[in-house]
Amino acid sequence: MGFADAARAERLLFGDLGIAADELATDVLVTALAAAADPDLALTGLARVAGAARDPAALRAALRDEPDFRDRLTAVLGVSAGLADHLTRHPEDCDVLRGVVGRPDPADLREEMLRAAGPGAEPVAALAAAYRRRLLHLAARDLTGAATIDEVAEELADIAAAVLDAALAVARAELPASAPCRLAVVAMGKCGGRELNYASDVDVIFVAEAAASPGASPGASPGAGPGASPGAGPGAEPTDETAALATASRLAAGVIGVCARSTPEGSIFPVDPNLRPEGRQGPLVRTLASHRAYYERWAKTWEFQALLKARPVAGDLALGQAYTDALGPLVWQASRREHFVEDVQAMRRRVEQSLPARQAGRELKLGPGGLRDIEFAVQLLQLVHGRTDEALRVPATLPALAALAAGGYVGRADAEELAAAYRFLRRTEHLLQLHRLSRTHTLPEDPAVLRRLGRAMRINFGPNEQWLNSAVPANRADPAAEFDALWRRHAMQVRRLHEKLFYRPLLDAVARLPADAARLTQAEARARLEALGYLDPAGALRHIDALTSGVSRRAAIQRTLLPVLLGWFADAAEPDAGLLAFRQVSEALGNSPWYLRLLRDETKAAERTARVLASSRYAAGLLLRAPEAVAMFGDDAELAPRNVDALRAEMLAAAQRYGDDGEAAVAAVRSVRRRELLRTSAADLLGTIVLAETGEALTGVTRASVEAALGAAERKVAAELRGPLPTRFALIAMGRFGGHECGYGSDADVLFVHDPLPGYPEKEASDAAHAVAAELRRLLTLPVPDPALIVDADLRPEGRQGPLVRTLAAYRAYYGRWSAPWEAQALLRAEFAAGDEGLGGEFIAMIAEFRYPKGGIPPAAVREIRRIKARVEAERIPRGADRALHLKLGPGGLSDVEWTVQLLQLQHASEVPGLRTTRTGEAMAAAVEAGLLSAEDAAELASSWELAARIRNAIVLVGGRPADSLPTRHGELTAVARLLGYPPGDAAQALEQSYRRAARRARTVMEPLFYG
Repeated sequence: MGFADAARAERLLFGDLGIAADELATDVLVTALAAAADPDLALTGLARVAGAARDPAALRAALRDEPDFRDRLTAVLGVSAGLADHLTRHPEDCDVLRGVVGRPDPADLREEMLRAAGPGAEPVAALAAAYRRRLLHLAARDLTGAATIDEVAEELADIAAAVLDAALAVARAELPASAPCRLAVVAMGKCGGRELNYASDVDVIFVAEAAASPGASPGASPGAGPGASPGAGPGAEPTDETAALATASRLAAGVIGVCARSTPEGSIFPVDPNLRPEGRQGPLVRTLASHRAYYERWAKTWEFQALLKARPVAGDLALGQAYTDALGPLVWQASRREHFVEDVQAMRRRVEQSLPARQAGRELKLGPGGLRDIEFAVQLLQLVHGRTDEALRVPATLPALAALAAGGYVGRADAEELAAAYRFLRRTEHLLQLHRLSRTHTLPEDPAVLRRLGRAMRINFGPNEQWLNSAVPANRADPAAEFDALWRRHAMQVRRLHEKLFYRPLLDAVARLPADAARLTQAEARARLEALGYLDPAGALRHIDALTSGVSRRAAIQRTLLPVLLGWFADAAEPDAGLLAFRQVSEALGNSPWYLRLLRDETKAAERTARVLASSRYAAGLLLRAPEAVAMFGDDAELAPRNVDALRAEMLAAAQRYGDDGEAAVAAVRSVRRRELLRTSAADLLGTIVLAETGEALTGVTRASVEAALGAAERKVAAELRGPLPTRFALIAMGRFGGHECGYGSDADVLFVHDPLPGYPEKEASDAAHAVAAELRRLLTLPVPDPALIVDADLRPEGRQGPLVRTLAAYRAYYGRWSAPWEAQALLRAEFAAGDEGLGGEFIAMIAEFRYPKGGIPPAAVREIRRIKARVEAERIPRGADRALHLKLGPGGLSDVEWTVQLLQLQHASEVPGLRTTRTGEAMAAAVEAGLLSAEDAAELASSWELAARIRNAIVLVGGRPADSLPTRHGELTAVARLLGYPPGDAAQALEQSYRRAARRARTVMEPLFYG
């Protein structure tokens, strides 16, 4: 019969309810109990109620004789232990479920609650009992299908409004004599929208004015209600505003206290006033003028969003209406505010991020695919389009969704699906809250709870059945499994909000639809795109039209893809650039059948493509040069940077295919380099590699490219000489290239060294070596579609005034006699990169005595390095630039950290082997291990150095050009900040503050270490 504990059920049925054993199978009450959502819960509750009743036999007789009464009571008791508790305290309240049970008028509810809270010993307890009696009456109609979910939510809000009026009356009765005032209670949130839950906070805002004294000159007449001051009326003059506000504040606090007061009936519900201006820090009560001033000057986007649902519900209703009349127009201008969309998206993201990961997946209200997803989406569309369409200015979610569909702002089928999902989620939330009459929005994993929910959903085959019409096959043998399948389906549908609500109608706006089909106008589509972050909505619509027009299969697939892609573009820093690049890639690959199939069938590939194109002009430019590389986005392994050995082998093979044709050979090498730059930048943008891995990957690409190009240059010069090269030739990496810290904007800093072969004149060998170096540099910067690689030899002895190539002996002589301290410092990053490995090894061995001098560099050299550093700081930063924001040379920037570490290397590397490294991070770690640097100071230096390096990379990724300072244009700085993971809204300011703070701390560490 459905009872889980058969022995206990038998005891209660035969003992407490007096049902004969031989009538068990035919007793209508037993049948009704067995049909309840939770038969054991219903039986336990009924036994308790019968035990508390004055005449249990009469109650049992009524249940047998009155089918409607029996169905209502067993339906309630099978879901709600909380209402069973109420009926145990007040068994006479069973009578409200007998006879004709209809929906009460809101005015009757107010009168009932005021009467309950009238003069008496315990008005608050009486009000709480009356409130629960009304919940009982409503729940019985709800659970038997006599009331729709929409009607239930509206009535719950009406009951709450009636309670607030009564609570205000109690608060006034408890208030000592004080200055008169007018006080309005304005409901916000679900109560304001008339879509309240069974157990919910009631959000309110209090508005007050000084009341008018009798006999004065005419003034505004207060409305009726407990909030109006006694004796006030037409022909009265205002009393002192300060005293009136003090009275209103005590009344407002009294309302909150009455509803929260603990009584034998329990408390009523929490009243939350924190949506008021300035939240908890602001005054509890304000005048209408103060409210208006705040919203006109200081309110944030979310506060206008909250005002969508403002509705006067208690107290001085005329004052409350004046409040909504005054502030309502401001709501519909909110979408024109700066950062409007970013604020809304950031608010939604903060809600999701505040939930624990385990809880988020089962959160009906705030989790992904939950109620808030629908509510936020609907409200955003209302704010965007309600500015020009007054039909959208409705507070409740479902009517607003219907209005959006009627106006063509949302597809009708999509609106119906989302409304069904919303009703299902609200119904589930109601059933969970009814169980204990407690606030909860989390779906438990307990199979018994899921079974109760599934059975409760089935029982209600009235107007609430709409959301049961589902593609999910019914599993009548397992209500828990059936419910779980329904919930997951609806949550998945809701999670696709960007496609369903925001973007699909944009396609319709440019489509050739029948004239009578509802759709966005061009102006409405532009307004929506602008609100979603597109800076050129007209251009975006042209791109959408170009991609989706026509009857080809390609256009049909694009019509399916674009609603999703437009949302992903909008979530990135530069949606306009992303959409344009996507159009260009699509047009380039239009006849490639695998391309659209990849994006259609591989969600990950489509999302990655959108994120990369809309976040980085640099990566988009690389992809547009060879669009077929988009295939790598579908495979995680393809996004992993390749090691230098694999790159070297591929590039050498590509170059050798062209023999002595150096230009064609290096063009092939640069093509491979472009693909690898795309691979690395995409992995960086998608967060699959960190800064150190990025630097290593870019260094490997540079090294392999230089090595392959060097081979081509040597072959070409040898062909011109008609014989082998008369010298050994090696390329030494310097700077960031040697330190394995290349960024996207890094040149390849090098030294060229050669050593004449025996039997060849030195001049002939030197000329050949110079020709190889010059040809290498030329080949890597030829004007071809792929990015150039500048080979910079300015760190050579005597700089640009010195010869481009020197022999090993000449380098030894120069460093031994003429080199300055800074040149020894530059050698700290020297590492063999390409060419003759033996010669490279000899060069590295030769410079050891100069970069790791025994006993460290002398004090005079230290002073000279400090002098040069101070001069660089004073002279090299461009005039007018903000020194604090110069990433390379500014205080606490890259130069500060690197020169500090390099000075420690010059002073101590001869005794500390760990310092003999070209990498900044490794040298810093060795200094800590040797006790030359504290771990805390090293952490501050590393934090600033890494942030500066990441910002420099991000600047190139965003704009395609290197820069050494934080961008001054707000839009560019925002794009950089978003790419680095700062949330929308104040991303630019947050990044600048983060860098200033990190650099300031690094400079504090650097000064005593470097300058002494």
